[in-house]
Amino acid sequence: MHRMINHHVNNNTGLNFSATFETVDSEMLFSEGVAILIIVLITFLIFLTVSGNILVMLAFIVDKRLRTQSNFFLLNLAICDFYIGAFSTPLYLPYLINGKWMLGSIVCKLWLTIDYTMCAASVFNIVLISYDRFLSVTKAVLYRSQQNRHSQTVLKMMAVWVLSFLLYGPAILFGDLLFGVKYISDSVCVAEFFDIWHFNLVSSVFDFALPLISISFFNLSIYWNIKKRRRNKVSFTSHPLKEMQKSPYVITTDVAVSNLPLQQNEDVSVPVKKIKRHLKHYLQTSKRSTSNNSRNTTYNVQVIQLSRDVKVAKSLLILVSVFAVCWAPYTFVITIGKVCNSSCIEPYWYEITVWLLYMNSAINPILYPLCHKSFRNSFNLMFKMCLKKWLRNND
Repeated sequence: MHRMINHHVNNNTGLNFSATFETVDSEMLFSEGVAILIIVLITFLIFLTVSGNILVMLAFIVDKRLRTQSNFFLLNLAICDFYIGAFSTPLYLPYLINGKWMLGSIVCKLWLTIDYTMCAASVFNIVLISYDRFLSVTKAVLYRSQQNRHSQTVLKMMAVWVLSFLLYGPAILFGDLLFGVKYISDSVCVAEFFDIWHFNLVSSVFDFALPLISISFFNLSIYWNIKKRRRNKVSFTSHPLKEMQKSPYVITTDVAVSNLPLQQNEDVSVPVKKIKRHLKHYLQTSKRSTSNNSRNTTYNVQVIQLSRDVKVAKSLLILVSVFAVCWAPYTFVITIGKVCNSSCIEPYWYEITVWLLYMNSAINPILYPLCHKSFRNSFNLMFKMCLKKWLRNND
């Protein structure tokens, strides 16, 4: 997101990196009315982002039923979104309005490190959530066996943060040593690798290209798995099991047979054979009935499981789609801007795509209760608890 501090930069000049940033315009970029409107809108966005993600985190404290592996990965994303709303966005707002950085180089390094790390963590969290959904749908037995392995869940969550920091953190903190940039104006807060195309290319592969391929693979695998199971369901229901037993059988005992009056010249073995034949038929029918009941039970379980997996797939599709809509314009603008040295992209497009990224952190907490019944129940529980406490205090 921070990579967009480029409406100040004119890369078409033949100047070197440090000299380019000496030309920063420190005057106000917006008129007073526009600036006030931007401040109001972004303040509302910050409030929505921070309060929404705090609500998600509180839900995990209040409702223990939420503490499943898949929900913990959503919690990881909520923590990431919270930092974006509580730290990255508020510091970027005055930079945007004033046109210059006024908080010093140390705060600049801290802001860039957190912002870049949150940026990468958002992507990696989406990949982790997609992978978790992939296992739950396509490898249900393996997934159930891992549910009680909380150490693995924690390690996966920590891996997201460690990889996100390693991707950009060292390059930001030690950029002057790594890239040979000796001086950047204090009025500009930008990473030293801003104009290093090969670093940006490699980092883009890790924080966009590979995650995009992974997310696409997981979602397509889920889609084909559900489609295959639906096709099997239709095949099963179109050929229902025929009822094998056409009429009730009367099972006669040997005692009853012994009391039957025998006709003259009647073969005693005939009724006995009939009884055996009836008994055999009854046992076979009973066995088929038990087998049919077992198959029906299995079928019902499969239908319930399929219905659950369809809901999982839909919730993941919504989360990933919103993520793609918020991130794709930013990636497109950055890529095109690097190719043409920012000469073919108007500066305002950079700012629009940045704030579209920030909006993703505000939208995610809204998606949780919309897509997950467990979150709706938890939010309702917290609302009722707050209402009871308020009523008790006002009695």
